[in-house]
Amino acid sequence: MATDYYAMLSVSRDASPDEIKRAYRKLARELHPDVNQDPGSQERFKEVTAAYEVLSDPEKRQMYDLGGDPLRASGGGFGATFDFSDLMDAFFGGGQQRGPRPRMRRGQDALIRMQVDLAEAMFGGTREIQVDTAVRCNACAGAGASPGTEPTMCPMCKGRGEIQNVQRSFLGQVMTSRPCPQCQGFGTTIPHPCVECSGDGRVRTRANLTVTIPPGVDTGTRIQLAGQGEVGPGGGDPGDLFVEIVQEPHPVFERRGDDLLCTVEVPMTAAALGTTMTLETLDGYETVDIKAGTQPGSVMTLRARGVPRLRGAGRGDLHVHLDVRTPTRLDVEQEQLVRQLAEIRGEEGAVLRTQHDEDPAAGGLFSRLRGAFSGR
Repeated sequence: MATDYYAMLSVSRDASPDEIKRAYRKLARELHPDVNQDPGSQERFKEVTAAYEVLSDPEKRQMYDLGGDPLRASGGGFGATFDFSDLMDAFFGGGQQRGPRPRMRRGQDALIRMQVDLAEAMFGGTREIQVDTAVRCNACAGAGASPGTEPTMCPMCKGRGEIQNVQRSFLGQVMTSRPCPQCQGFGTTIPHPCVECSGDGRVRTRANLTVTIPPGVDTGTRIQLAGQGEVGPGGGDPGDLFVEIVQEPHPVFERRGDDLLCTVEVPMTAAALGTTMTLETLDGYETVDIKAGTQPGSVMTLRARGVPRLRGAGRGDLHVHLDVRTPTRLDVEQEQLVRQLAEIRGEEGAVLRTQHDEDPAAGGLFSRLRGAFSGR
């Protein structure tokens, strides 16, 4: 035997097809003329490619092991046909799936949006929804063929799922592969498709689902319903259904994270004298004490009256903003009473406030700072 193809690829005579392919890829990366400029590399590249063409084909390898040379017998040499996809795998890492592709594939995930009010977002609950989805065809059990029939081997690709084309190039005759146009790469055809699903193995329907809403969800939160998505082609496993929460605005409370905010209007007299009010929260009624002398913009905080934390313990707070309202219209009697109060308090006119007058009880901001440094 004049040519030792095993020695050319540096593999043993009992090497597996994977070992032969790895050896060829390694040498092809080293010897390709576009990579190696050594004058002898091109000839060496042709030799290892010819060796791989023989050893990668079971029939040619058997002929070679019995003492023949399939390349010489066919007048080949490097100019014979070889699979160009193996050469591309050597440079780009391969990973291309060869052979027919399965008809049964996993279904796609689906996403729907669901609006909830603030109470549902805070405390959770359950909701019944309807979704348009794809389910496995009962008539053919997902096979796609009419009952009593089955898919047959594709006559064009003989079940391989791909068609090979031979073209001439500077490397010789190069063979490329593409999916079979008759069977779309499946390797089989369905001569008698199911009349219910038209051969797809699934049909469209409307399904009723129960969604469990956990406490603390917010706009953008997604709830995963595993296996509730669409069934895949060929009756494949279903994907997942994701329900995205959209919280509706509340007429009273504003949500900021896990905290709630609301505004309470307090009359000027109630703010001056102090009062008690009943505030209706999402937890029920709360008694709020407004202290005498409450100023505009004051905030009262009700601890743990906010939204439960979705991924943690505890709850946020409820912040009550007090909006002290000054009357805009007074009758004669009311105006006289207010004037009398102003005279008693010496508040007939406005006074320009300085920094020293910020807090009269404490002597102003700068007075407090001086007192802190002087030890007073």
